[in-house]
Amino acid sequence: MYKVNTAEEAVRRIPDGAVLMIGGFVGIGTPQDLVDELVRQGKKDLTLIANDTARPNVGVGKLIDAGLVKKAIVSHIGTNPVTQKQMISGAIEVELVPQGTLAERVRAGGSGLGGVLTPTGVGTDAAIGKETIEINGIAYLLETALKADFALIKARSADYSGNLRYSLTSRNFNPLMAMAAEIVIAEPDEIVPVGCIEPDAVVTPHVLVDLLIAKGASL
Repeated sequence: MYKVNTAEEAVRRIPDGAVLMIGGFVGIGTPQDLVDELVRQGKKDLTLIANDTARPNVGVGKLIDAGLVKKAIVSHIGTNPVTQKQMISGAIEVELVPQGTLAERVRAGGSGLGGVLTPTGVGTDAAIGKETIEINGIAYLLETALKADFALIKARSADYSGNLRYSLTSRNFNPLMAMAAEIVIAEPDEIVPVGCIEPDAVVTPHVLVDLLIAKGASL
């Protein structure tokens, strides 16, 4: 029970200017209550690391709508014209990263690695300013690891110790991000007694999770 909190109290811990990893794929697998609370509390100057910026008024797109993001590190912004307009106007900095490279950079951050080598982007604008390393005659870009102050993740179920189980494709980036942040806040659909989640179904173990979010949790 010690890990259970409300979205309001959890988001109060997040300062302006924080680096956030937020799970989801165009809103699927995104912790909606936590995103809504970030908007309500007006946390600003955020660096957002996510697969995408979703759509206007959907998922992390709400943070874009509210002007709370100063930099987005994402694989694409094609589904959100608001992000595109803010990038063109200079209101937001966008770093576009190929989706597989983004996943591996997050994985590297969670594994304690400095970065990864990938041939993706060699010889393109994506290589500008990056170190190129040749191995066995093949050129690779050195892509640095990504870490965050907070990871806000979505799970299907959690037990009261903080073990997490995910559902189908909503799993996406969530398990990787849970390993790559200083503080992990999980928003499950349900919280069940310890032992109700089979050990083989646990994807993110409780030792990685700092807070669980539950509607109406007593503080």
